[in-house]
Amino acid sequence: MKKLFTSLLKSIGFILGLLVIYILLAIVLPLIPVNKTTSSNEDSIVIYILTNGMHTDIVMPVESEVINWSEIIPFRDTKAKQPMKYIAMGWGDKGFYLDTPEWKDLKFSTAFNAAFWLGDSAMHTTFYNQINESEECRKISISKEEYESLVNYLKNSFDYDANGKVQLIPTDMVYGNNDAFYEAKGNYSFLFTCNTWAADALKEAKQTAPLWTAAQQGIFYHY
Repeated sequence: MKKLFTSLLKSIGFILGLLVIYILLAIVLPLIPVNKTTSSNEDSIVIYILTNGMHTDIVMPVESEVINWSEIIPFRDTKAKQPMKYIAMGWGDKGFYLDTPEWKDLKFSTAFNAAFWLGDSAMHTTFYNQINESEECRKISISKEEYESLVNYLKNSFDYDANGKVQLIPTDMVYGNNDAFYEAKGNYSFLFTCNTWAADALKEAKQTAPLWTAAQQGIFYHY
């Protein structure tokens, strides 16, 4: 019994130690910037980072010389089915997206699966006609080449069918009339969250980003 109790205490201590290390890294690493320089040439393409307080989206023009996103993410996939000027993209755990409309709806099983690589992921896209800069929405100007790198990163986040098409997730759990969900690659975890994904998107575009972050604050700290 004594050995069992000692082993239990050691296990608890080990878990608490890992938790403390994670919290410290979650505080320190977001403060360390990557890619301090950003482009400001006349031919730049304007994108935005947008947060709802928990989750970061990358917002871009639907049409540009690099890509027409509506050819990949059709307007008809939304309830409104109306053409718009901007598209926002985010990546995250499918269970959180579809089964947790509000924090009060969060189940332990959903949180556990998301934290430990056990759930599937999804891409969430939202169309907008207008984007306004604010504390929650920051403007970033990038070059054509940087935008091409960003586009490739975003396109590679989708899980395509045998015909090379994005896979719409049929659901009534959309957030409004202009958004939709799609199957995505990868798995959400406490080490790779929706905001880690967004930070990596900025890194791909050679824009300032935190070395690592789990939260949106780590991204917006640099903007």
